[in-house]
Amino acid sequence: MPEKPEVLTVVKSLKPMILNKKITECNVYWDNIIASPTTDEFKKKIINQKINGITTRGKFIVMDLDDYSLLVHLRMEGKFMFRKKGEPIGKHEHVELILDDDVSFRFHDVRKFGKMNLIKKEDTYKVKPLIDLGLEYNDDGLTKEYLYEAIHSKRLPIKIVLLDQSIITGIGNIYDDEILFMSSINPNRKACDITLDECQDIIDNCRCVLEKAIKLGGTTIKSFTSSEGVHGLFQNELLAHGKAGEPCPKCGETLQKTKIGGRGTHYCGNCQK
Repeated sequence: MPEKPEVLTVVKSLKPMILNKKITECNVYWDNIIASPTTDEFKKKIINQKINGITTRGKFIVMDLDDYSLLVHLRMEGKFMFRKKGEPIGKHEHVELILDDDVSFRFHDVRKFGKMNLIKKEDTYKVKPLIDLGLEYNDDGLTKEYLYEAIHSKRLPIKIVLLDQSIITGIGNIYDDEILFMSSINPNRKACDITLDECQDIIDNCRCVLEKAIKLGGTTIKSFTSSEGVHGLFQNELLAHGKAGEPCPKCGETLQKTKIGGRGTHYCGNCQK
């Protein structure tokens, strides 16, 4: 699933293609992609809206329209494609926005897990889904005291707790593994046992990992591309994730893989005791 660096890469690739363009037509070929409002309302309201800006909140893409915000969650394999108006719709292209330059801006999703919300602009950060999100990795409010308070009563593994988007938003499975590896924290440790100093380590390494990944355009694993085949390079920098059976870059012991909460987890049993 695309995480914060990948979503930022998508936004960067979309900006020159869609900013200041007006949406003149909307076609929805798979209703379940539209989370809110109804599909008919979505199509009606988005027509003649200009795309004035595009940013992110956690793993959500936020498009600033005249009267609304269009929120897009890519989920597992969502991506955007650009085609000429009138070109046949592909099997996995589920939402089509026609722009005023006769470009067909399409949402492509093999698994059909992606979601779109069209929300009144003034309510963007006041209602679900964005109101439920925690702090961004680079928020000044993300302190060791904030993190400790958020996790100290949780008896779940720290691996699972760091995936909770209501605490720190934008972290997914790949970067979770990397952050805990760099922090020398075993992913199975209960969150309530993490110390204040370890919370600071998690924050420092979270910022280090995500900022480096952002510079490298994210991590290209499985089918992720930002749009039209734009690939990230951070997979070449991964220290633990996907490295089971290889030597630990810290101590030389063999890296291991297990499942925690159903999520594939990579770690070093020696460094992360």
